[in-house]
Parts: sequence; structure tokens; C-alpha cells
Amino acid sequence: MVLATLSEWHVILALVIVLLLFGGKKLPELARGLGEAMKEFKKAQRDLHDEAAQVKPVDQPQPPAVKTDTQTPQKPA
Repeated sequence: MVLATLSEWHVILALVIVLLLFGGKKLPELARGLGEAMKEFKKAQRDLHDEAAQVKPVDQPQPPAVKTDTQTPQKPA
């Protein structure tokens, strides 16, 4: 996993680069947008899970019952 190989200095360097690229005023706005996106994703995931739990399996239609003659034919004597 890539994150396991990152040291503290790698993370600090990445944060400094992000700060230089976007500036201090843009970072809170970017973080807010990322938080809202994560919130929407989790909500959609939860909604799909709830919807899947509510769906009942459709029963297969039963084949028509076969009529059986309960009376036995009488043999001529």
C-alpha cells in the first residue's frame, strides 16, 4: 500500500506544495467542497443500502394446478 510507505516528511512536503499551489485563501474552500462531496457520497451509499434492504424478492409464479380425477372409472360388469 502506498500510504504505508509515506513518512511524516512526505506528508508535510505534500501539504506545503498544496499550500503553494492553491494559496491560503483557497484551502478552506477546497476542504469544504471535499467534505460536502464525501457527505453526499455517504448519503447516496446509505440510501442505496436502505433501498436494497426494503426490496422484497419477487415470488416465482406458481404453475397451474393439474386437475386430477378423483373418481375411478367403473368397469362394465
